[in-house]
Amino acid sequence: MRLCLFVEDDALVRRYVVTQVQSLGYTTLEAGNAAEALDVIGRAAAIDLLFTDVIMPGSMNGRQLVDEALKKRPALKTLFTSGYTENAIVHHGRLDSGVLLLAKPYRKSDLARMIRLALGS
Repeated sequence: MRLCLFVEDDALVRRYVVTQVQSLGYTTLEAGNAAEALDVIGRAAAIDLLFTDVIMPGSMNGRQLVDEALKKRPALKTLFTSGYTENAIVHHGRLDSGVLLLAKPYRKSDLARMIRLALGS
């Protein structure tokens, strides 16, 4: 069973995504910000995928969270999401080109495809 950690500051969006992902057969953990996510990563036995929003309140954005998470778990697979366009995210230095980004809003089928792609990378 694959374990996915979802990091999203909007509780309604987070609950929706977790419900969708569970319906696809994945086990889930969740966090409302980067600090909570790093705590979960430190405590969980194994996490297969970190799925995080790029833009979050607090001292750390999604890219910075992934950088810190990979220091603790180098094999961790990652998937980003954002309500901003990929063009805006990449060109304003928030993400490097070539990372996996799922633009909001998205369909369950797109979510499933991107999770499979991230886990297979």
